[in-house]
Amino acid sequence: MKTRFLFLAAFIFFVVSGKAQTYNNVSGQASGDRVITTAVPFLTIGPDGRAGGMGDGGVATSPDASSMHWNSAKYAFIEDESGFSISYTPWLRNLVNDINLAYLTYYHRLDDRQTLAASLRYFSLGEIQFTDEMGYPLGTYKPNEFAISMAYARKLSDYLALSVDGRFIYSNLTAGFSPQGTESSAGTSVAVDIGLYWQKDVNWFSNYNAQFAWGVFISNIGSKISYSKTNIQKDFIPTNLRFGSRLTLDLDRYNKVSFSIDINKLLVPTPPVYATDSLGNPVLNPDGTYKIAEGKDPNVGVIKGMVQSWYDAPDGFKEELQEFYFSFGAEYWYNDLFAVRAGYFYENKHKGDRQYVTLGVGLRYNVFGLDFSYLIPTVSQQNPLEKTLRFSLLFNFGNNKYSRK
Repeated sequence: MKTRFLFLAAFIFFVVSGKAQTYNNVSGQASGDRVITTAVPFLTIGPDGRAGGMGDGGVATSPDASSMHWNSAKYAFIEDESGFSISYTPWLRNLVNDINLAYLTYYHRLDDRQTLAASLRYFSLGEIQFTDEMGYPLGTYKPNEFAISMAYARKLSDYLALSVDGRFIYSNLTAGFSPQGTESSAGTSVAVDIGLYWQKDVNWFSNYNAQFAWGVFISNIGSKISYSKTNIQKDFIPTNLRFGSRLTLDLDRYNKVSFSIDINKLLVPTPPVYATDSLGNPVLNPDGTYKIAEGKDPNVGVIKGMVQSWYDAPDGFKEELQEFYFSFGAEYWYNDLFAVRAGYFYENKHKGDRQYVTLGVGLRYNVFGLDFSYLIPTVSQQNPLEKTLRFSLLFNFGNNKYSRK
């Protein structure tokens, strides 16, 4: 599709120029919007149809082939010996038809306590025609990003599992094209994930068999990324803390229902408020950096940034609470063959204002599975997944050789 997407060109220039953490909030706006931005945001997109139908949550939902994104520790409790999934997510489908996310996963149980898994995430930004300031074409390119991940999950007991993931991230947005004369290059990073998952049958209800689960997952703990060899400015990748729980009730022999909640927080610095003079111009420090009026300096290391993210909001504890976002999900299964799902996603209006309802269905037959989800925004702000279907195709093998205890 040969067209010039102004929003994408602006984004590319924004990233390549290394401006993600410069002068973007001024003194006197402490109560305003301060959306936390990072490089490679494609890593945060919910990739599969099942979780997409439950409000984009999955840290403690029952294990499946797509568990890598949500909490890879769940693989230690997966019932089948091996399996894989293929997922497809259209992006900005209301505007274009060639931007999409593809997600491929595979898992294999080594024994009744250990599981290995791998995934490939590929994000295509379609075909972009670069132009100069006069509108003359300079060339056409298909920017893309991908991440390759490996995971190891192990049961620590009959009820608790731990996982460790490794990831390589590649982001090529310009193919060496230099917007506004700024030299650019592909960005690379490496990251790790750490997950915990616990599940156990409980007797909380006299009339129903039940299972309770909880999970904690910290993803994308990794090096900063840069899109220029000469630019010392590097940007955080989306390190994220996800935790939550699930309750499953067996209503009878054929019917069961689950309820889940995910709570998320980005573990990267909050943009500060920068000082201005009487004319509204930024005030500079002796070293040429912008003077901070409220908040903390975001130009810190990865680990310090993770710690600082808990106390650096310019508006204090109130704003720190605003940085949590939530996913609520429900799933009904009939005879483990047919599922109906619903969910709700909430993000504070000052931190992105993503709020939407999700719906989904699922089918399982022998080794084959299929999941679909649909997103409906509940606020006026448009969503890239609005009016699109996400779907996943799953295959599981092994005849429940390692059925959970």
